[in-house]
Amino acid sequence: FREDGKKVKYEKMLQAASEADIVLFGEYHNNPITHWLQLELSSDLHELKGDALILGAEMFEADNQLIMDEYLAGHITETKFEEEARLWKNYHTDYKPLVLLAKENGLDFVATNIPRRYANMVFKNGVSALDSLSSEALRYMAPLPLEYDTSLNCYRQLMDSGDAPMGGHGSSNLADAQAIKDATMTHFIMEHWEPGKLMVHYNGAYHSDEFESMYWFLKRADPELEIVTISTVSQDEVDGLEEESQGKAHFIIAVPSNMTKTHR
Repeated sequence: FREDGKKVKYEKMLQAASEADIVLFGEYHNNPITHWLQLELSSDLHELKGDALILGAEMFEADNQLIMDEYLAGHITETKFEEEARLWKNYHTDYKPLVLLAKENGLDFVATNIPRRYANMVFKNGVSALDSLSSEALRYMAPLPLEYDTSLNCYRQLMDSGDAPMGGHGSSNLADAQAIKDATMTHFIMEHWEPGKLMVHYNGAYHSDEFESMYWFLKRADPELEIVTISTVSQDEVDGLEEESQGKAHFIIAVPSNMTKTHR
């Protein structure tokens, strides 16, 4: 569906994505339909864009970029890559096909996320905890100090409620932990993107929904960027888009709520 709830063909989404600078593909981490469409869209974009296509993902942490690059270049084996890269438990079913798309076609794949140990520091002790880190550690996150708009709904909800993607109780620490992820993923997208290229980034939908979060950071970095956002929603019936899901993204994928999940 489009942002306004009107049905739209896949080809329209593909065309819009091909004309963008950056595509933020918001997923449900355990939804097979989303992962299948990520692979289909990325493959079709490669047909259109060739080596101007760059892939990137929340699911890989910035301090594993060297390992990713060594694997894509054929310097280390698949086994060693999978042993050392701290992969998500659903890597083999959901993200390996995307990494293989990059490897087989000589594309860059960017590990964009802040290492989880540092995000956890922020969650427990606030963003000021990062000030104690070495200059080497600081290479793997967005430049400090962390600056973001706390009035954005995506962060305000985290401050006010315990109903948050990272769990725990609502607090400024929780919002900071989410914002440092958004800022870091944006930072590494901008480090690797350049005019004439197309970056497709895979992330949890809450990192780009409602044109906030990463979208806000990207527009702050470069207001002229052409960004296309895709989101995923779960509904009992998918013939129409529920009103509460309208406006989440330029394109919204509705999946049945009883869809098989790739992991719990």
